[in-house]
Amino acid sequence: MAKITLSNLRHSYYPNPKVPEDYALKEIDLTWDDGGAYALLGPSGCGKTTLLNIISGLLTPSEGRILFDDADVTALPPDQRNIAQVFQFPVIYDTMTVYDNLAFPLRNRGVDEATVTRRVNEIAEMLEVDDMLKRRAAGLSPDNKQKLSMGRGLVRDDVNVVMFDEPLTVIDPHLKWKLRSKLKELHQRVRATMIYVTHDQTEAMTFADQVVVMQDGEIVQIGTPVELFDRPTHTFVGHFIGSPGMNILPCKVRGDQAFFNGQQVLLEGPTNGEGGIVEIGIRPEYVKIGVGDIEAQISKIADVGHHFVVEARVGNTKIKAIVIGEAPEQGATVTLGFRQNQTRLYRDGWIASQAAGVGA
Repeated sequence: MAKITLSNLRHSYYPNPKVPEDYALKEIDLTWDDGGAYALLGPSGCGKTTLLNIISGLLTPSEGRILFDDADVTALPPDQRNIAQVFQFPVIYDTMTVYDNLAFPLRNRGVDEATVTRRVNEIAEMLEVDDMLKRRAAGLSPDNKQKLSMGRGLVRDDVNVVMFDEPLTVIDPHLKWKLRSKLKELHQRVRATMIYVTHDQTEAMTFADQVVVMQDGEIVQIGTPVELFDRPTHTFVGHFIGSPGMNILPCKVRGDQAFFNGQQVLLEGPTNGEGGIVEIGIRPEYVKIGVGDIEAQISKIADVGHHFVVEARVGNTKIKAIVIGEAPEQGATVTLGFRQNQTRLYRDGWIASQAAGVGA
């Protein structure tokens, strides 16, 4: 396996890019450590697949370098990078048996048959397809076909990285959890460097130790799932991660004090800088109904089983709260309060308040 470093990476599909908007990837600097489980998370069109294709060698970046264990591979073709890739749609040979599909990447590299048998049996057992080895791949269910595709990527022990490009897109929802769990288990057993590309926050957060969140060709935050949820450094991260996402509320700032709808809102700590577009970020989990001084009217209530998602309106601004227990009635007038240590100020999208106890 390998440590992967992306240094000063930029890419444009235009021959002569002139402005930042011409770049699909804008100044990427990133290191993935050997043996880690990582996710690239972001909406369609944010640059995830472009970045994956650059790492695999299918694209040459306009600028910058790709390093595997400090060796520059920027100019190397895909077949010299020792990368395994799993795609949205299973890449398998339908006319071959499960055994021969798993054996193919090894036989193609001249591996001796005893080693082929050992590795195929090891991977088949991990994937729980060892009872299907003699079956033709054409007769497998969609989830087992994708397991087989994963196995073809994992069977080699000389790969630098295994990359997954939206591998569960075509899998039925009730099977996704099972495959996500299996993939996490596989990583813990083989300790391969894995990069998982997805637009689905649940897939990213349940698989990865570190999640890279992308927007418009840029990395806006890197962190553990807990860090991304607890302290989003950009409003996009707060909105994109969470169900529902973080409330982003317009506000005014006077000194270190923030005001929403004319009411002062206590922030987590001191603020940095001046000017720009300022907003308050507060997750629905920390909005309390019946506590505080912000008057609102309940506009929607959604019962999602173990809690209610309640939408309130303050003027033209919607605020969502998660309520466990009895929910207020639709149309009721209530007061709202925000938990102070979870109420953050953002300036031009970026966090501009400090957590309590952090230096001024």
